[in-house]
Amino acid sequence: MIRQNTGRSTRSIYLGLACLSLALHLLLAFFCLSVLQTACVLPTSSSSSVPRTDTQHHQSISHSSSSSAVSSHKLPTISQNEEHHKLNATTFHPKEKDPFSGATERGKKLIGAGKTIQKVKGRSKLEALFEHPLYNLPRPELQEDDWLLRLKTNEHAREAGSEEEEEEEREDAISNDSEWQSASREERYDKVTWTSDVDTHPLWLRFHLGISRQELYDRKDPNLAQLTHYLATQRIVKAVQKTGGTQLKLVMSFPNYGQALLKPMKQSRDAETDVNLFYFSDFERHNAEIAAFHLDRLLGFNRVPPVVGRLINVTAEIREITTDHRLSRTFFTSPVGNVCFYGRCEYYCSTEHPVCGQPHVLEVSLAAMLPDLTLAPRRSWRSPWRRSYSRIKLAQWEKDPAFCDTVKQTPPYNHGTRLVDLIDMAVLDFLMSNMDRHHYETFEKFGNETFLLHLDHGRAFGRHSRDEPSILTPLQQCCRIRRSTLLRLRLLSLPGFRLSDVMRESLAQDPLVGVAPLLSEPHLSALDRRLAAILQVVQTCQHHHKDVIYNDLVGYNHDYDQQLD
Repeated sequence: MIRQNTGRSTRSIYLGLACLSLALHLLLAFFCLSVLQTACVLPTSSSSSVPRTDTQHHQSISHSSSSSAVSSHKLPTISQNEEHHKLNATTFHPKEKDPFSGATERGKKLIGAGKTIQKVKGRSKLEALFEHPLYNLPRPELQEDDWLLRLKTNEHAREAGSEEEEEEEREDAISNDSEWQSASREERYDKVTWTSDVDTHPLWLRFHLGISRQELYDRKDPNLAQLTHYLATQRIVKAVQKTGGTQLKLVMSFPNYGQALLKPMKQSRDAETDVNLFYFSDFERHNAEIAAFHLDRLLGFNRVPPVVGRLINVTAEIREITTDHRLSRTFFTSPVGNVCFYGRCEYYCSTEHPVCGQPHVLEVSLAAMLPDLTLAPRRSWRSPWRRSYSRIKLAQWEKDPAFCDTVKQTPPYNHGTRLVDLIDMAVLDFLMSNMDRHHYETFEKFGNETFLLHLDHGRAFGRHSRDEPSILTPLQQCCRIRRSTLLRLRLLSLPGFRLSDVMRESLAQDPLVGVAPLLSEPHLSALDRRLAAILQVVQTCQHHHKDVIYNDLVGYNHDYDQQLD
């Protein structure tokens, strides 16, 4: 009897504990439900989309049809379809997370990080610099012949054609409403339709149409920011190796037929070039191309094509989509599992000097391509101060202190602005420590009355601990410099606009800043040191010569010299 009562008592205790536990669980559930019902708004990324802006850049140019601007382009072809590309992007390592999507998502986060850095600083030295009158000088209105490219209208076509051609063009205009439709059937490319409306033009075409006699781009053009964002985020549909040159470069194609020049990361940002290494044997650097674009813009030149950093997947965005068989045969997997390739070129294209992802992700620079040479031919000029590229021979300018006197008597340096244009380029190269300026280019359409294209800066920013005074030889021998250039240099030497500070802030807008600064602090400090050296050379010239300043600010009311003093 006692044992039976004890069993009943135990069951009662267990039942009570179970009820108590159930009550506690219900109470906890109600509490969690009340917390989850609290509203939560996720922040939106400013980099997820690009605001659509209308440009007034070509209102003076009549737009009727863009077929003439793209008719001579050869549309890229891809032998694989889009589904196969996506499948390969997700199946080369089934046990790992998709490396392609990982690189893409990381890149988007980096772009957002760069924009956040710029936004939280509010009004900064960079903003104050670009608001200064020296960066907002009034310019004469551009005439029709001052634009590099024009969209051919039906009226222009009628002037050059016969009556029968006029009738045919009239019928074509009626039938297709002056549209250009892509004839490509490749699934990787967009089926686009471009009309006379500038809003239908892809960003790369707007960039090409914005090139004028005076500059490569307008710094205030909102399309510039959209173009760099486009280069950093757009899907890549084709990759081939660029012919020519001494080191590895790739041409990347996008769905709307735009293209960019890729230079890969081959060494760390902190790696400094060996002082015993010749300038023509140095590695090219992707971050140098990016930094050159920003520095050129800070100097007010606007002569370097837009460049942006990006993280790409070497497997999904190069190996799996390339139609370049010579390039595809150079891919291999390193002993630690990284995907590598080396391409075919004159220097550093071998298994001893590969370009490797980690294991697939690779840092690169992407530069906007200039218009096709069939549309906008360019002329290559040999620089008078070109180095000998010999280990034993010296160039003529290295042996003759009065070499500039000969240059001044030689076309095209004997008239116009070509000489001070060349000295502008020497100033840029000295600040970057770029010794590899053997040629430069101009657009043939503008003859000698135009700016010099500042291209190929992969060997810049190699050394920060040592300056190379020979780069400034054009300025030292000629003692000639633009007034606007000199005044901007003096402005950038002031504490409120220090070159290293505005350069650091400008580079913070690049997506790769989320990985690491594009330039190390020693390189930024070297900019200030070299800027002071340039100003010292000008001051020495003014002590010995009278006609040092080429006044390109004639007619302006502002006395910028007194403002900077």
